Amino acid sequence: MYVKKNFNFRAILSFSWFHMVWLTLLSVGMATFYHFFHFEWMKIPWLPLSVLGTAVAFYIGFKNNSAYDRLWEARKIWGGIVNVSRMWGADVRAYISNQFREGKISESDLKKIHQRLIYRHIAWLYVLRDQLLIPTSWEHLRERDMGKMIDNYFERSKQTYGIGMLRADITQDMLKKLLDQEELNRVINFKNTATQMIDLQSQELAQLRSDHLTDDFRHMELQKLLNEFYTLQGKAERIKKFPLPRQYGSMSFVFVSIFIILLPFGLIPAFQELSPHYGHWISIPFVALIGWVYVMMELIGDYSENPFSGLGNDIPMLSLCRTIEIDLREMLGETDLPEPIQPVNSVLM
Repeated sequence: MYVKKNFNFRAILSFSWFHMVWLTLLSVGMATFYHFFHFEWMKIPWLPLSVLGTAVAFYIGFKNNSAYDRLWEARKIWGGIVNVSRMWGADVRAYISNQFREGKISESDLKKIHQRLIYRHIAWLYVLRDQLLIPTSWEHLRERDMGKMIDNYFERSKQTYGIGMLRADITQDMLKKLLDQEELNRVINFKNTATQMIDLQSQELAQLRSDHLTDDFRHMELQKLLNEFYTLQGKAERIKKFPLPRQYGSMSFVFVSIFIILLPFGLIPAFQELSPHYGHWISIPFVALIGWVYVMMELIGDYSENPFSGLGNDIPMLSLCRTIEIDLREMLGETDLPEPIQPVNSVLM
């Protein structure tokens, strides 16, 4: 998540310099053809070109709205995880007690139970984040079939504005701190570790009910929170594993390309009417600028449609995990707390 109010010129240039270059080369090439080969007869009237440009803009607008909906829904899901996690921490400490037990256990043993349930939940947060960051075939970090230059570009983007800015073993380190070795060895072998960790929580709640450390009502309330975690996890997985339909995600690029290719055939003759000798040269910056605007509109939606892809426009899952961790560990009375995640290169991950 980009945290500054506005993108500065350097950030815009870093994101779009490649498109500025090829659009400028296209504009210069078309102007050169018009000048040396007298292509004045290749003229497209403004009316059909403007209709095409309007249609493309509407189509991109639809795609961008859909992409923003996916991004905003992902943020609401993690907002729900934050809120329900706080409920979990508070309810575990309030509902699991000696109140319903005849032979009371010690306060230290009770605190260990609280700590185990809360620590396992914190571990679940980091595991869920890690699973959501696994690249899919339609995300930018998996565009390995588009050539070495494109591959290198996305690799640099990951290192400068994505998960490459952070250590890759954060989740593994957190699991070692939060889970005992026996449980760690067990959960890492699951195919969907996050799902099975919630199930472990549920099984322990059932055992605590059998041990009369809670009653039926409190047991059901805690189980409802676990069910809500399942719901939120499922919603996040739905966004991750089901892309914006590719007929919308990919065809907009085709339409933009067609419009940009046809643009010089309408714009250069229009400028030549104003200046017969220099109009084709004057048109160069305008062709490049209009093309750049359309390309940027396309890229904004393209980079927003996958909010768990590990790049700078993502939901700041690591920061949210750390925020929840701090809140829950403070509930346990701990004072040796980790620091909140700070932005790097104006990006909060």
